[in-house]
This record gives sequence, structure tokens and C-alpha cells, in this order.
Amino acid sequence: MSDDSRSDSLSSFDPHIMALRGRIGAYRLHATHDPRETTANARAAFLSKFEKDVDPDETLPPEERQRRAAAARKAHFARLALKSGQKRRERKTNGHARSGADTAPTPRHDAELGDAR
Repeated sequence: MSDDSRSDSLSSFDPHIMALRGRIGAYRLHATHDPRETTANARAAFLSKFEKDVDPDETLPPEERQRRAAAARKAHFARLALKSGQKRRERKTNGHARSGADTAPTPRHDAELGDAR
């Protein structure tokens, strides 16, 4: 299969089918591997970012660097929670509230994948 024909066939896929295929792949990966192991490097890199942010020159004692990194991490996730809440309120106010039904795959998609629910 040429690159052009492959990209054409991928662009014509239903987004729900693509999401389901991705979910199947993730379940398969997690069924055969420990997710803590497969994501260990990514988690370590993400967490080290906070240490680099609070002590770029590595001049602080390790305990203080870790304390400050933990505070920076908490601030980061608090900002995400604030933005998420603001967005939810905005959608609710504008009448664009999303429900689980909007994002759940339809039975038609399950049948196409051979899932006998």
C-alpha cells in the first residue's frame, strides 16, 4: 500500500471507530504489560520538569528542591482544575453542556468492530 492511499484511507475513517481502535490497542497493551513500566520514563521526565523549573541551576539542597517541585506540581494541577471548571461553567452557561451520551460510541460502531455487546 502506498503512502498516499494509506493516508486517504485513514482520513476517511469515522472518528468514533478510530477512538475505539485506539482504546482496544490501549487495553491490549495494558493486558500484556504493566502500565507503570510502560509510562515510567514519561512520568519521570514530566516530574523532573518541575524540579528544573524551581531550581534550574541545581543550587538548592535536594530536599528543598523536591519540596518546591511538589508545590509547583500542585500549582500546575490547580491551574488545570481552575481552567477546566471555568470551561465547564462556560459550556453550561452557553447551553453547550456535554453529556456522556455525546462521547459514547454507538452500538453500530461496536458491531462494526465485532464486539458482541
